[in-house]
Amino acid sequence: MTLRSIRNLALVLGVTFASGCTVFPNPEPPRVMDLAPVQAVPAAEQTVQASLRIDTPYASEPFNGSLILAKPTPQEFRAYEGTRWRDTAPVVVRDTLVTSIRKSGAYRNVITDTNPAQADLTLVTELSAFHSETPGTGPEVVIELHLQMIHNRSRANLCTRTERIVEPASGTSVDQIVEAFGAAGSRLAARVIEWTRTCDYPPRLRPSPETDQPRQP
Repeated sequence: MTLRSIRNLALVLGVTFASGCTVFPNPEPPRVMDLAPVQAVPAAEQTVQASLRIDTPYASEPFNGSLILAKPTPQEFRAYEGTRWRDTAPVVVRDTLVTSIRKSGAYRNVITDTNPAQADLTLVTELSAFHSETPGTGPEVVIELHLQMIHNRSRANLCTRTERIVEPASGTSVDQIVEAFGAAGSRLAARVIEWTRTCDYPPRLRPSPETDQPRQP
């Protein structure tokens, strides 16, 4: 290669990099998805006179990320291409629970673990399933959440439960799977609200018939 050829190549490369072009194409930005808002929230019969902190669920790999997961076989996870949740799966689940429990009026106040305020109770959870499957009966979404209600002053475990939601999907496309996730999230929230009524709350926190039922917006 002659000196002139080298200079011409350097000039071409310089113009290319200066113009912001690259040899490799830029990947398309992913679609960012969220669970559908919970519409029908069961109203609490009575309000527990306590503030409730809802912790972000604990989750191990691969459920602690923002990938939308499928499990085609019992031994394998895959991710839907070009699509992700708006945040990690545990945060998406936490926000669904917070919004739903607030709407239900089950507690005097509901906050998340990002709020520095003191709370009487803490809902501690573990997320062990948040994916789609395709068994012989057709595509479906699975959410499994282990729940514990903790009294913060005594650290007593007031009630424990594991909820497993299996929601059929209308198809295997990512939009149909995300729609099924939204329906599963609504069912999960309704079950959690119903479960909170079974907890053995300390006497001072228990609702009384004479107590007005404050509702959060």
